Amino acid sequence: MHAPPPSPPPEVLEAFGLTDRVHPVPGGQGRAFRVGAVVLKPTEDPIEAQWASALMDGLAQEPGFDVPAPLRAGTGAYVAHGWTATGLVEGTTGPQGRWEPLIIAARAFHRALAQMPRPDFLARRSNPWAVADRVAWAEQTIDVAPEARTVYNGLLGLRRPVEMPSQLIHGDLTGNALFAENHDPVIIDFSPYWRPTAYAEAIVAADGLLYYPGDVPAAVIGRPEEQWIQMMVRALIFRLVASAELVGIGGRIPDDELQRFTRATATVERLAGTATTHQ
Repeated sequence: MHAPPPSPPPEVLEAFGLTDRVHPVPGGQGRAFRVGAVVLKPTEDPIEAQWASALMDGLAQEPGFDVPAPLRAGTGAYVAHGWTATGLVEGTTGPQGRWEPLIIAARAFHRALAQMPRPDFLARRSNPWAVADRVAWAEQTIDVAPEARTVYNGLLGLRRPVEMPSQLIHGDLTGNALFAENHDPVIIDFSPYWRPTAYAEAIVAADGLLYYPGDVPAAVIGRPEEQWIQMMVRALIFRLVASAELVGIGGRIPDDELQRFTRATATVERLAGTATTHQ
């Protein structure tokens, strides 16, 4: 059994001026805690967390999405003792039945980010998802475990050079939007990357193929355009390599996970067979 995640220590509660009881927030990675009308989360990278909170705090809002309000500690910083705080937002996560509203919210969110500069820390990251992203875009190479080589090599065989403008994007939107009736989706847990906005949407579509194959609509998956196919190929490489990096050396990607990637890759191959060159 996994040990429960550590609750925010007293110095964190004091830093943000919180006195209510601490309650774990269900879902996600189990690392968030509600304290009254505030949600606390630990961060592995205080520099990135400070930057992201400041960015979200100053982000120009437009119809179609919202973000939780970042809160400052008594020092004026957004990070205190390795923790961040945001205002509590009610809603449910999960893309089932909400794929198109999620894509609409993603596009609005990315329009709001369009003029933001690239942060320097992106080039220094070495976590499994950062490695997977660089591999997806042929900026890094890795050796994958033997059981994953067939599907991995198949995806590499589908990858072609592509020219598309990059900007700041959220690279993990599928489970990181809160939905509530009569409210715009709330984008949470910002995972920054510097890539084309279509790549962020392709990751959502790839997640649909992998984990919700009977629910994701064809309109989200099936654009018969070469540029879109290339985003889908990179999205599947990204997810596959991240899975490989997370199990680590000597670990093994579960067979059912590899089967998901095999099926999703076959779908993209069929789509590639009908693709047209973007003009």
